[in-house]
Amino acid sequence: MTLIQPPISVSRYAWFVLALLWPVALLNYMDRQMMAAMKESLMGDIAGLDSEAKWGLLPAVFKWVYAGLSPFGGYLADRFSKKVVITVSLFVWSAITWATGHAVTYDQLIWSRAIMGVSEACYIPAALALIADYHVGPTRSRAIGIHQMAIYVGVMIGGFSGYAADAPSLGWRWAFDAVGFVGVVYAIPLFFLLKDKPLVAGETTAKPSVGSAVTELLTNKYFIMLVLYFTLPALAGWVIKDWMPAILKSQFNIGQGKAGVSATLYVNIASLAGAVIGGILADRWMKKTIRGRIYISAIGMCFLVPALFGVGNANTLLVAICFLALFGLGWGFFDCNNMPILCQIVRPELRATGYGIMNLVSISCGGFADWGFGVMRDGGVALNVIFGAFASVCVLSAVLVLLIKPKANLN
Repeated sequence: MTLIQPPISVSRYAWFVLALLWPVALLNYMDRQMMAAMKESLMGDIAGLDSEAKWGLLPAVFKWVYAGLSPFGGYLADRFSKKVVITVSLFVWSAITWATGHAVTYDQLIWSRAIMGVSEACYIPAALALIADYHVGPTRSRAIGIHQMAIYVGVMIGGFSGYAADAPSLGWRWAFDAVGFVGVVYAIPLFFLLKDKPLVAGETTAKPSVGSAVTELLTNKYFIMLVLYFTLPALAGWVIKDWMPAILKSQFNIGQGKAGVSATLYVNIASLAGAVIGGILADRWMKKTIRGRIYISAIGMCFLVPALFGVGNANTLLVAICFLALFGLGWGFFDCNNMPILCQIVRPELRATGYGIMNLVSISCGGFADWGFGVMRDGGVALNVIFGAFASVCVLSAVLVLLIKPKANLN
């Protein structure tokens, strides 16, 4: 077995960076999840939003714009300042979240999701690359896992927004107004507290050009494998995030609030646990073999296969929730190790760009999955057929990650 380098100390500020970014990640996904949890309210209030296919187009448009600009957002972070990219992104998407609460037509809603995709495209590549800059080696998977925990908490909180939408004194517009305001305010202190990692004395970092960055990444066969591995399970992941509240409401005849919570709370608690456990296990396994993170990620992928079959064939709400929790556990193992695995095959100057390209492919396909799922539901395709296909794709994904060979000389 190939052993990793001896442990490297991690500064207190490295953990402070993680603490600063945690609420940003929470808001990033809370903003997205609220719309899925308040579907019934929006469809009853927005002129022109009158079919499942149109509803599916809303998250799809967001994803296509987000995906298309993710490599650019990642390149900006690699080329200039991760701090600036992160704080500007937070400010702009929070302002758009507030504006979403004032949309009155379907066209306005589509435009608000598209513009939000522009702003949010810059955050994740820059944030994960900044965390990886500060957390070198022995704490990297744990740190990424803790950051991803905020995403799951954001989705869970967003799931409760169905209750706000149903409350006569609040409503869906109030939810968007409140969350947008919080994000705009938080961006101000974040700008002054967050710092890019300074270079070590004597260290020089060549800033990549667009052409050289893209060429180096796309000629790395292991990067291409990682992109595919990152993309295939996301087809199911995005459908579960964006459609599961509506699926549970329809399948089990429950209210909008209960459906939103049932679809988000348990799966994301399990994801949160998976990110923590998977991060700890991956960092420990890395002490024995350089493939430790790959093995933990592959184990997580194996959890997704029975989970997806179970969700597609569940005949009670409790059974569906149990299989969603299994999906969440596996997703946490997967999610906390994607950037750490990327760091093992790509040099530091290209990591935000690389993650942006991963987002481009994964989320573009996720957008088609969202839209396609709506079309299939309008066409009467059975849930067990759809989720069975998703499970089969995850088997292929597990094989792909095991074929990746990490490099021993990258920090």
